[in-house]
Amino acid sequence: MPTVEFAPALTRHVACPRQEVGEGSLGQVLDSAFRAAPALRSYVVDEQGAVRKHVAVFVNGEQIPDRGNLARPLARADRVHVIQALTGG
Repeated sequence: MPTVEFAPALTRHVACPRQEVGEGSLGQVLDSAFRAAPALRSYVVDEQGAVRKHVAVFVNGEQIPDRGNLARPLARADRVHVIQALTGG
């Protein structure tokens, strides 16, 4: 089953341990993870379901290229990491 892990910068606001969720698209996998911590959803995705600009999502160590397209299918061994991205100037 895919593994989803949220970085400490996010889980300090809403506790959500690393979890294994059912297979599906990246969006479905994240939705499954949000069921364990519904309040975390608003930190990670916007009202249209796109990943927020201050968040980065990695699948198997590679950052997803399109924040608005979470249709990428994930396999059983995939690992998803959600971190707070650095912004500023």
